[in-house]
Amino acid sequence: MKKLLFVLLLLSSSAFAECSDIYQHQFKTLQGDTINLCDYQNKPILIVNTASKCGFTPQFEALESLYKQHQSNLLIIGFPSNDFNQELKSDKEIGDFCKKTYQVNFPMVTKTSVVGPAANPLYKKLTQATHQAPMWNFYKYLILPEGKKIYAFSSDVSPDSPELMDKLKPYLKNKQ
Repeated sequence: MKKLLFVLLLLSSSAFAECSDIYQHQFKTLQGDTINLCDYQNKPILIVNTASKCGFTPQFEALESLYKQHQSNLLIIGFPSNDFNQELKSDKEIGDFCKKTYQVNFPMVTKTSVVGPAANPLYKKLTQATHQAPMWNFYKYLILPEGKKIYAFSSDVSPDSPELMDKLKPYLKNKQ
């Protein structure tokens, strides 16, 4: 039994070691599920800090459209944040707003900080990798498969913009 336990521990630690540093994060979603980024390291991931009361909030429509179209080849994750004082108070309010107003089905994690010393560890790594911290809501990071390249896009770059899609298209099976 000890031998089996040792083998299982060895296998699980080697699987974790195969997951590069940028992916070694887990998050709770507004629906109570857990997202382990290591499970998605072979596909592009679009990370967006969101806010319900921002002028860029209508970008939820383009994010949801992109997700519906490419969810088998692309992970989109929303990170609600009140760092810029435009997010609702509770996770329930945020989830209800996103679902009722924009029919958001892509994963949204629990409210978090994305800038400064209180930023969650993933956002600290994204900022370090790109040398660009979110300057406002709906700032986007695109992590290409295997973490080979990470791009940052300002809030005014729409999720379906040519600037972002040109980086993403080579990894989508249903190219636009």
